[in-house]
Amino acid sequence: MSEQEPKSKPAGPRPLTAAVSDDALRTGTGRGWTDWFAVLDDWDATERSHVEIARHLRERHGVGGWYAQTVTVGYEQERGLRAVGQGRDGSWSASVSKTIEASAARVIEAFADAGIRRAWLPEDGFTVRTHRPATSVTADFADVFGGVSRIDVRLTVVNADKTRLGVGHTKLPDAAAVATYKEFWRERLTGLKALLEQ
Repeated sequence: MSEQEPKSKPAGPRPLTAAVSDDALRTGTGRGWTDWFAVLDDWDATERSHVEIARHLRERHGVGGWYAQTVTVGYEQERGLRAVGQGRDGSWSASVSKTIEASAARVIEAFADAGIRRAWLPEDGFTVRTHRPATSVTADFADVFGGVSRIDVRLTVVNADKTRLGVGHTKLPDAAAVATYKEFWRERLTGLKALLEQ
């Protein structure tokens, strides 16, 4: 009789260094993970807050907003730093809003229609759960932290050609993910605004 291998436990969320490859990071920032860790260690980043680290990367090293958050989160995970700000129920969420000079129907269609969505949100893993035309969309989102988070898109009609858009991103793993996805959605919604207002 042969021994059976023990069943492995389901994998937990992957560290950001596993989710974002060294090559991708180098392409986006000019340096890989090890290089950035050395730069931040030399700056004593373990003694700094998440906001200070991301700001330092943007202002001192010219790293774009989303990548600054990515490097900061990867560094914090690698060095075992913890963030505060978790909700009472243990959940983490980010929210971002944007006013767009377009009708509510066009704005919500840009989330619901995969072809339009790819033009401003090229990331894979956005799966629409519910779609109420000109009103709302909910979706599952395979995030860079290895989990599946939830997206809730709500609209407020300002007038026939102007819409206030709010994106709520819930079920995130921690405060660092919140900061990362706040920056991520700011950048993506800026792209959506440019697309719909052209």
